[in-house]
Order: sequence, then C-alpha cells, then structure tokens
Amino acid sequence: MLNEERVILMTQMASYESGEGKKNVKIGNYFRSDYIAIQVLKSVVCGTIAFGIIFALYIFYDFEVFMQELYKMDLLAFAKSVLIKYAVSIVAYGLLTYIICTYRYSKAKNSLKCYYHNLKKLGSFYGDENTRRQKPRR
Repeated sequence: MLNEERVILMTQMASYESGEGKKNVKIGNYFRSDYIAIQVLKSVVCGTIAFGIIFALYIFYDFEVFMQELYKMDLLAFAKSVLIKYAVSIVAYGLLTYIICTYRYSKAKNSLKCYYHNLKKLGSFYGDENTRRQKPRR
C-alpha cells in the first residue's frame, strides 16, 4: 500500500538531490575552514590575473604617452602606487569572497541537515511498515 506522505517526501528529496543538493553535498564534504580557504585562495589567484589584465590594458591603452612619461616619472613611486592598488583590490576581493563563502557554507550545511533529517524520517516510515508486517510471536 502506498503511503502518500512517504511518496511526497521521496519526491521532495529526489528534487533536492538532482538540483541544489549536488552543490551542497560537494560543499558539505569540506570542513568550514578548508572550504573557505580554498575559495579565498582561488579568488586571490583570479583577482591577481584580473588585476594584471586590467593593468596591462591601462598601460597599452595609451602606450606612446606612457613610454614618453616613463623617463620623467619616479619609477619607485609608480611601482609603490601600483602595489598599493593591487593590495587593496586583492584584500577587498578576498574579504568579499570570505563573506560570501561563509554564507554559502552555512546555508549548505543547514540544507544538508534538513535533508538528513528527511532521510531519517523516510527510514522511520520503512521501519514502521516492517514492524506492522511482522506477525506477533507466541
């Protein structure tokens, strides 16, 4: 006999597993600090690449003027200003990544707790069914 509540719960769980659950299981396999550290490290690498590309575009935009000004400018001051801008952008990007990943991790963990609770509930439905089917012993 079909239990309607059990079918509804199984449908919800299958929908979760095929959609959002895939991402959450991947996130849930990490410890919190490991997941956040990996994501921040990835963002620092990507931020460095992006800063390098943007800096190169800035230089190449008006390369002739840059080359003329190169001999007149203080190169140490120029390098210092570029490094300060790089550091500020990377710290801001890393902090933003930390905040977003902390939120994602806590959301995924809460979602997985609900999923595991539903698994236990589904298991109890099968356990109740098996105890009803058994004949009492005399």
